[in-house]
Amino acid sequence: MDHSVKQEARKIPAEKGPVKAVKTKRSAQVVEAPREADLEATGGVTAVTRALHLLDAFGMQDERLSLAELTRRSGMHKTTALRLLRTLALAGYVVQRDDGEWRLGPAAGWLGARYQASFDANNVVEPMLLALSHATGESAAFYVREGNSRTCLARVEGPQPIRHHARMGAMLPLELGSPGRVILAFSGEPGKLYEDIRKKGYHFSIGEREKNVATVSAPVFGLRWALLGSVCISGPADRLPKAKLIGLAKTIMKAANELSYALAGRPTAQTPTVVSTWHP
Repeated sequence: MDHSVKQEARKIPAEKGPVKAVKTKRSAQVVEAPREADLEATGGVTAVTRALHLLDAFGMQDERLSLAELTRRSGMHKTTALRLLRTLALAGYVVQRDDGEWRLGPAAGWLGARYQASFDANNVVEPMLLALSHATGESAAFYVREGNSRTCLARVEGPQPIRHHARMGAMLPLELGSPGRVILAFSGEPGKLYEDIRKKGYHFSIGEREKNVATVSAPVFGLRWALLGSVCISGPADRLPKAKLIGLAKTIMKAANELSYALAGRPTAQTPTVVSTWHP
């Protein structure tokens, strides 16, 4: 049985100051701990930012993490990390297991579910992505803009044994990869590249953000042509050369158009039976 808060068996040395993250040969990513000077300059609250860094330390493949691993990834002292974890546990954002390791709690899942629900991901976006994946034989994803980045809101894995995996929730650059460039283009970004994207209505990229990964994307709109994000398919570059990407562009644009109508609440013949009631 999981316990929300569990006492540590060993005494932990007193905290003496911030510890910088040290990168090792282990595969897990180290998240650099925020510096107090930087937080003060941006008006951030140190304790809140550090707690969020602990939550960010959990990767897509991490069912649970030890205190030692969480401190390594976040760059915090064990005393700081443990104090924050216990506070997060009281609110249900993390849970401590019987073996002492930590996992994400139900409150964290609820936040993710509410974020997806704001775009009606379950009722509208995911069925559209599933249809697009079946039509193209590749993985399909829907990206939205978050400040100067883009994040994968929903995805459907392709049927191929070798396929591209888009990480949901990861913050990715707008200027690398076709999903981000499409968002920039239809947000009014100046320049010949973005003018060409607006004229064509789609964009493809090969190895731009990830080596040997090819994507083709089209914009998704809501009411009054407000840009919501971009839909894309992705796969290995050797399976998706330039000619094939251009050939699939029409299919991508059609899916993006249907998704736009569905999210705006205007049904078409291809719109799913459950239509979104969310408006931008």
